[in-house]
Amino acid sequence: MLTTGQAVASIAVMAAVTFLTRALPFLLFDRGDHPPRLVLYLGKVLPPAIIAMLIVYCLKGISFAAPGGWVPTLLAGGAAVLLHLWKGNDLLSIFGATVLYMVLVQGVFG
Repeated sequence: MLTTGQAVASIAVMAAVTFLTRALPFLLFDRGDHPPRLVLYLGKVLPPAIIAMLIVYCLKGISFAAPGGWVPTLLAGGAAVLLHLWKGNDLLSIFGATVLYMVLVQGVFG
């Protein structure tokens, strides 16, 4: 359990870090010129790389011993891809695939 002083110090540090992460881009890049090329490159490359890492993380634990171990995951992943290609909406793809996965895991293969 934190003492009152430790809690206040923790909240102050969290508030300062939150404020700096929000304010720093405006302080660094709000001079009317363009952001550095490295920042533009990272903004273009990092989102697909992060999505690829998330896909690998989600699919690393698939067990092919029984259909209940791989069918819901692969069907939901395919549904996410199809929904995104069809509508181009990230939230629809994520929530639609999640609902399908939960229905398959809880109802069909549960």
